[in-house]
Amino acid sequence: MAFRRTRGVVALLLAAGCGLGAQALVPPAGLPSEMPAEFKVASGSWDHARREVMIPMRDGVKLRTIILVPKGAKDAPILLTRTPYNAAEQTGHAASPHLGAVLQGYDNVADLIVEGGYIRVVQDIRGKYGSEGDYVMNRPLRGPLNASSVDHSTDTWDTIDWLVKHLPESNGRVGILGISYDGFLPLMALVDPHPALKAVVPMNPMVDGWRGDDWFHHGAFRAQNLSYIYEQQATRANEARWWTGYHDDYDLFLQAGSTGALAASRGMDQLGFWRKLTEHPAYDAFWQQQAMDQVLARRGPLKVPTLLVHSLYDAEDIYGALAVWKALKPKDAAGGLHLAMGPWNHGGEIGDGSGLGPLKFGQDTGLHFRREILKPFLDQHLKGAGQADLPPVSAFETGTNTWRKLPAWPVAGEGTTTRATPFYLEAGLKVATTAPRAGDAPFEEYVSNPAKPVPFRARPIQAVGYDAAHTWSQWLTDDQREASGRTDVLAFVSEPLTAPLRIAGEPVANLVASTSGTDSDWVVKVIDVYPDEVAGQPQLGGYQLMVSADIFRGRYRESAEAPRALKPNEPLVYRFALPAAHHVFLPGHRVMVQVQSTWFPLYDRNPQTFVPNIFFAQPGDYRPATQRIYHTPGQASCVELPVVK
Repeated sequence: MAFRRTRGVVALLLAAGCGLGAQALVPPAGLPSEMPAEFKVASGSWDHARREVMIPMRDGVKLRTIILVPKGAKDAPILLTRTPYNAAEQTGHAASPHLGAVLQGYDNVADLIVEGGYIRVVQDIRGKYGSEGDYVMNRPLRGPLNASSVDHSTDTWDTIDWLVKHLPESNGRVGILGISYDGFLPLMALVDPHPALKAVVPMNPMVDGWRGDDWFHHGAFRAQNLSYIYEQQATRANEARWWTGYHDDYDLFLQAGSTGALAASRGMDQLGFWRKLTEHPAYDAFWQQQAMDQVLARRGPLKVPTLLVHSLYDAEDIYGALAVWKALKPKDAAGGLHLAMGPWNHGGEIGDGSGLGPLKFGQDTGLHFRREILKPFLDQHLKGAGQADLPPVSAFETGTNTWRKLPAWPVAGEGTTTRATPFYLEAGLKVATTAPRAGDAPFEEYVSNPAKPVPFRARPIQAVGYDAAHTWSQWLTDDQREASGRTDVLAFVSEPLTAPLRIAGEPVANLVASTSGTDSDWVVKVIDVYPDEVAGQPQLGGYQLMVSADIFRGRYRESAEAPRALKPNEPLVYRFALPAAHHVFLPGHRVMVQVQSTWFPLYDRNPQTFVPNIFFAQPGDYRPATQRIYHTPGQASCVELPVVK
């Protein structure tokens, strides 16, 4: 009853208004926003001006572009990066009034930008983050694969045209640079370059997604890239996150079965690029027409000075930069094409290059690149700062840890030649430069079981990641001893070297091999085996360091375009190039060649039974197979090393 009396008193007070008036108790219809319609940053103390604009393309689509202009800039060159990875994030690394701090992080060329007085421009490509339009992975050029009126070449042209007309602080000279996908986009700028484009720097660019960059290597699919495809294509701003209930990616991919089954379990059939991948597992016109080295080779002489940047330990795009170099150098009559090659992981040239994994280089190779190679190149072509003293090729030599100025690549230096030298795989798991002899055992063999594939690194295998907690970017420098001790890996090894062995170029695998199945993968690794004890670095005692390694899918032995089943138990020749190396095997070291048939889960498993499409192989298709590597006088397996003489 007390509760009821209280309610009555309240009712009387409200009725009387308690002397306040009834109107005062009626809440307003709405509260006005406390935020201004547009907040204007009080940036008077900043050392730069930040402008965000929507630049119109020729089809009416507008691309979000962030422009950072140094305070007091006059006749300043423009340095442009186009990206699918969020321009706002790349230009907002710190709550600071200083341009260097704002750019620091992803953009570790910040020191060159600030010191050089560059206007920094970063743009979201169409369909990503703040830009309008539709996103297509590595949007092809206008033509058979792109019926629209626009591509990355036209978008770059339109962007540069707008910039030079609307930035009064600029000198009208534009350079474009970027890494990976951002490195593929400068290559697109070379297709039909704007007259104001004066310097192009593709770093670790995506070039050919089937032969050796992100999606396939010689036809074997890079399965761990599923997470990238998922996050990059599911939403405009990468909000959808790949998930896993496993601590070890090996378990995740193995339990799923085929790569197609795992993708289906994540709903990836909704993604246009994933559907294209599964529809084009062979090197058909879809891949051939997008290969940027061939696209540029067909365009005629190089029109814009270009600095290609390649990383010797690139876990994503170890093929592309050197493929473009080979395609364009014969057309470079003006000498505008340069190559820089360092001991970096993917994009490592803009970070601390003092070491990678267990390797120490005795210097900051990344700083050397930025100060001694990149800066002079940009200064010459964007600021008119005189002729840069750059050789055609600046290449770091691992093993001796030495920078070399070279007249060409893979020619190793003045007065030297590079000769393909066979290192034979011989009986007793030996490596030698002498050919096999009659009477030796004809082959070595192992059983490859898809149910127990060879892990590509020590387990548990982390998912692909780029923060401090992940070591994905270092795996090419992992110790290979765990693999060499497995029964399904053959490890051929030489005697200790008595003199330095210098190589410069692409090793070539020449396997004479058979399988009891009807399809097979072949993995070949060239390895530098350290002495059992290493003074000053005991952790490198007996270390097995990969110098070059790759995989080849057997069904493409006769034709990359038309896969064919293998004839069981018949010795066949498999010849394929491995990634380029610039390395010296020191005295006391040994040369090892490892051969195996799985490299998991970096690459999807070959069922070892020929099926029309491995993406959709069924559980019963995966079968063990007996693999043989032959080493007789008529069937000699070897790896040709590009030995410098």
